[in-house]
Amino acid sequence: MKRMMIKTMVAAAALAAFGMAQAQVSERTIKFATQNPKGHPLVMGMEKFADIVKTKSGGKIKVNLFPGGVLGGDAPNVSALQGGTLEMVTMNSGILASQVKEFAIYDFPFLFANSKEADAVVDGPFGKKMHAKLPEKGIVGLTYWELGFRNMTNSKRPINKVEDFAGLKIRVIPNPINLDWVKALGANPTPMAFPEVYAALESKALDGQENPYSVISANKLFEVQKHLTVTNHVYNPQSVIISKKFWDALSADEKKLIGDAAVEAGKYQRQVAREAAGTALDGLKKAGMQVTELPAAEMDKLRDNMRPVIAKYAVSVGQETVKEIQEELAKARK
Repeated sequence: MKRMMIKTMVAAAALAAFGMAQAQVSERTIKFATQNPKGHPLVMGMEKFADIVKTKSGGKIKVNLFPGGVLGGDAPNVSALQGGTLEMVTMNSGILASQVKEFAIYDFPFLFANSKEADAVVDGPFGKKMHAKLPEKGIVGLTYWELGFRNMTNSKRPINKVEDFAGLKIRVIPNPINLDWVKALGANPTPMAFPEVYAALESKALDGQENPYSVISANKLFEVQKHLTVTNHVYNPQSVIISKKFWDALSADEKKLIGDAAVEAGKYQRQVAREAAGTALDGLKKAGMQVTELPAAEMDKLRDNMRPVIAKYAVSVGQETVKEIQEELAKARK
């Protein structure tokens, strides 16, 4: 009898606690945007996030997804986030250099050798410190997801050596460091919002672009690009960010719920992204893309061409930031 009474009391206490937690969660709607289309690992992560939030909030918080750049490019999305008309976005962390200059370090060529190193850095003190710089810009960083390693495509010719990049019109993320490293290869960089890229490639206004395999596949860029060169030249962590105006209006329970959901969904998203990378490359080959892997000597030349760019931006992002990330990378490599 005593045991039954204790069990009943524990169950009642748990139910009461649950009810109190629920009382701190209000009816809310979150608009969550990204540039990639439905079916891409980022959108799958967003779908997972929406499911977790729905379950944990008892259906009180609804997450509406806006994939495929339907709410515009990354720059308009950041402005909408700051203005409070859009609640959440996931985007390449390096794009946030337009708000906080140190974020340009995430676009440094050949910074990460593999995803394990990237996880250690962005999930550790360095990644948290970077996101802590955002609130004064009207943005709150929740966690990091993954886009992956970027590779080059073009419609003109196979790239067998670094000199083959010369003269190609390559779309880049609108960010100064990306303009400079493409110039360092002798190519012509063209900054452009991602929703405009397919049409520009189709019309031949652009010769090429650079993105992870999953992005090339999900956005059907193989329809307008013949040649793919395996370079793995930049790894893109994705910042999952939320409007500070919206965040400040949340209760402590709501903040915890949303923050925890973003981290939990991120574990799933990274797993899906990494599984998709290999299958996407196979799919691109089957779709008719000619895939070239640069010889080791040419990869060394590629790195050498980019060293002056890295040195230049090491000064602009600050030597302290460079030192901090290098220390974290050294720990990850032990």
